[in-house]
Amino acid sequence: MIGQTIRKILKRGFDRISNEKFKNNLLQAIPFWVASLVSGLIAVFYSKIFGYLEGITFKIIHFHDWMIFILSPACFVIAWWVVNKFARYSGGSGIPQVMAAIELANPRNDKKVTRLLNLRVFLVKIFSSFVMILGGGLIGKEGPTIQIAGTVFLKINEWLPSWWPKISKRNMIMTGAAAGLAAAFNTPLGGIVFAVEELTKTHISYFKTALFTAVIIAGLTAQGMLGPYLYLGYPDVSALSRFIFFPLILVAAVTGLLGSGMSKVIIWIIKWKRSFKFKYQHFIYVLACGLVIASIAFFLDPRVLGSGKEIMTTTLFTPAKDVAWYTAIDRIIGTMLSFTTGAAGGIFAPALGAGAGVGSLLAGWLEVSANNTNLLILCGMVGFLTGVTRTPFTSAILVLEMTDRHSVIFHLMIAGLVASIISMFFDKHSLYDHLKIQYMHDLYQEDNEEPKTIPAH
Repeated sequence: MIGQTIRKILKRGFDRISNEKFKNNLLQAIPFWVASLVSGLIAVFYSKIFGYLEGITFKIIHFHDWMIFILSPACFVIAWWVVNKFARYSGGSGIPQVMAAIELANPRNDKKVTRLLNLRVFLVKIFSSFVMILGGGLIGKEGPTIQIAGTVFLKINEWLPSWWPKISKRNMIMTGAAAGLAAAFNTPLGGIVFAVEELTKTHISYFKTALFTAVIIAGLTAQGMLGPYLYLGYPDVSALSRFIFFPLILVAAVTGLLGSGMSKVIIWIIKWKRSFKFKYQHFIYVLACGLVIASIAFFLDPRVLGSGKEIMTTTLFTPAKDVAWYTAIDRIIGTMLSFTTGAAGGIFAPALGAGAGVGSLLAGWLEVSANNTNLLILCGMVGFLTGVTRTPFTSAILVLEMTDRHSVIFHLMIAGLVASIISMFFDKHSLYDHLKIQYMHDLYQEDNEEPKTIPAH
């Protein structure tokens, strides 16, 4: 009798604990679900308008190519001005800002994190990137989408009532960034690998469920509205040569070196611009960037404009696989000029476009077959993006998911690893690492604090 009573009491206690634990887990999961759904919807509309504006630019210069000399400088100046005037931390890619917010995410630095991720930054980011892409800027949508999604996740976390179970801001922002990348490119695995390889300083077991569900919900939301699309398509990489690994390593090494070198030049230009004492100097620089890019597009190759998707699809899916030697160089120069204006815009897609141009150029010089050329283009994309981000596995998985070419996954991973090794000789830190440190220094200086914990490199 006493034993039965004890068992009943224990059972009730365990049931109560189980129910409370379930309730707590459910309440903690709901903000991730809501934020993922909202981020997915925003990513869809952002992507649609971004692509529409990019298409308008090419239509304008197709009928009136001289208008690029008006469109690019005007849009570049407007996109820079709105960032400089209303939300300085909305400029650039958005990924370094998210990385800085993750590193600063603790109660002592709440104000600093809020300056990086807030509704004003959210709105200015969208507007500035739209104006830039309309002006033919060599920018992508992935970085802005990541910062936008990080802002959505952070705000939903801040809007929770006081009685709600506490959720780590760091985990919310990291999960938002992964969901943003997954929705931007329709690459769920890429979003997860990006969070693990680039963002997280915490063991993934602490937030793996939230991360996986957020990526799934954001990705499914995007797919539900856009369909199960591939960012690029299905390039033919069948019947590859047995000796393709030698050209592959060459392409990976060259693109890794160029990606890292481009990042180094970008950092140098940004540091040089910080010596400007007057706003008119920034204005002149931005105006000059617009005019240079317009001149390249008008006199050499209009494919230099935009995110780079056109050059990727042209070289992968049409007989026109060869590009002029200056096309790849122009893509790199245009990306550097666009990014250093200070306006909003990502660098993932432009890096992929530059890598495609280099891969196509080297494949033409080596006179390989069309299918082998396709593989070298894909490896060039992986190599160049790795040179910029130092995330070889994220780069390989992104290109894999964009093309659904699982048969060449090992080729892509080799390209990423080779590019990563070569890049390390050029600079030990990625472009994002350098910019993250700079943002953190700026935040501490604004608060008249000594940034003791920030490494200097």
